[in-house]
Amino acid sequence: MTQGAMTMSDADHRKRSQARLAAVQALYQMEASGAGVESVVLEFRTHRLGAEIDGASLREADPDFFAEIVRGAVEAQRRIDPFIARCLAQGWTLARLDATARAILRAAFYEIMKRPDIPCRAAIDEYVSIANAFFDGAEPKFINAVLDRAAREARPDEFAESA
Repeated sequence: MTQGAMTMSDADHRKRSQARLAAVQALYQMEASGAGVESVVLEFRTHRLGAEIDGASLREADPDFFAEIVRGAVEAQRRIDPFIARCLAQGWTLARLDATARAILRAAFYEIMKRPDIPCRAAIDEYVSIANAFFDGAEPKFINAVLDRAAREARPDEFAESA
């Protein structure tokens, strides 16, 4: 890394990783329950962030980053869902995906589309790690492939060097 370049501390990285996990859980909860974004953000901030839920630590989750992902994914969902659908393999639809996979993809797509300060590869790695926490089968590889395709379409400059 060049001198003067900013790096994220391990603590900050951990806070963002936990915020991403919480955001995926919140997006899943919203879809399953029909709850609104603000009520779910408030519930997580009040009762879940800072705790351990089902063996997953959210003790250090960055509450502002969490809320940004959840609100941003919901606000941009009309743009995100068609983008996801275009990146799926032929014959697949968004409705065919598991609700957890949809939540992971929506959160990741939000970051890819709206957070150019976060490198695509870093976001993809984070969300594939989350997928590995939820799935034992082929889903993490599937999610990785969809996110890679999306990132290459959304931010081709980040991948030009490796082409």
